[in-house]
Amino acid sequence: QCQSVLTCLLPHIYQPTMVAINQTSLQPASFLLLGMARLEGLHIWLSIPFCSVYIAALLENFILLFVIVTEQSLHKPMYLFLAMLAVADLVLSSSTVPKALNIFWSLSKEMSFHACLTQMFFTHLSFIAESTILMAMAFDRYVAICSPLRYATVFMHSVIAKIGLAAIAKSFCVMFPTIFLLQRLPYCGHSIMSHTYCEHMGIARLACADISVNIWYGFATALLSPGLDIVLIGVSYILILRAVFRLSSKDAQLKAVGTCSSHACIILMFYTPAFFSFFTHWFGHNVPHRVHILLANLYVLLPPMLNPIIYAMKTKLIREKVSHILFRTGQLR
Repeated sequence: QCQSVLTCLLPHIYQPTMVAINQTSLQPASFLLLGMARLEGLHIWLSIPFCSVYIAALLENFILLFVIVTEQSLHKPMYLFLAMLAVADLVLSSSTVPKALNIFWSLSKEMSFHACLTQMFFTHLSFIAESTILMAMAFDRYVAICSPLRYATVFMHSVIAKIGLAAIAKSFCVMFPTIFLLQRLPYCGHSIMSHTYCEHMGIARLACADISVNIWYGFATALLSPGLDIVLIGVSYILILRAVFRLSSKDAQLKAVGTCSSHACIILMFYTPAFFSFFTHWFGHNVPHRVHILLANLYVLLPPMLNPIIYAMKTKLIREKVSHILFRTGQLR
């Protein structure tokens, strides 16, 4: 029997309170994103290139999508892949840059826990999808140059649709477990993140528990997903160059090498900062944090702006269609 009424009531009073405290320690209500830590005085100046590049990326990719969708003559494999790439670029940049600008302009530095997970999910999902599309585009060029007679049978519209669905399914399957891996962690009130957007390992580093599963899962997926993609892209371009150098025409060789080199620059610009950011979380403890954040922003900013220029504007047919629509001076075929 209870010695007093108060003694009987204490367990009932404190039990809900302890549950609430435990729930709070598991998941913070929100994260505070600091942007470029120790460079707060330069935030306004950094916002100028961020905003300019983002607006350019939006305009270029929307124009490219509009041209490909409206022009029947562009409903071909290479151009459909470019349309998929444009969608992935729009999602990748729009998932991160608007929040970064809010931070630079001191409009809103807070982000709820679930909003942070959502941003992380779509940022990494679009990156993995874009990596898969780049691999498909490399294979498309390989078949077109090395086995032109089989091209029409290999890249039918149904096959292209399946590749697009496979890119989304692959990205979803890779990223979906990370939501549960992050939700299971206790954060013990740690909610300050020195970054412009939420990423998997950036969130996991705030936890006050063992994050070995997160580290190894992130490492494995980085190697087996975009890592494998870039190996296959490299093999495709090596085979393409080998076939090109067998051509007797020097002009054809120079044209093919020029096209491959411009594509290689985009691929390096896309993968190098991304892999640098990923591996810095695991091995780059001596890398200055501001350098890490700056490079982590490069792969969500520059490729979305440069892809339409390199892949599309260097293609004569698209250049003519864009010129016709925007300036009414292009010659239609």
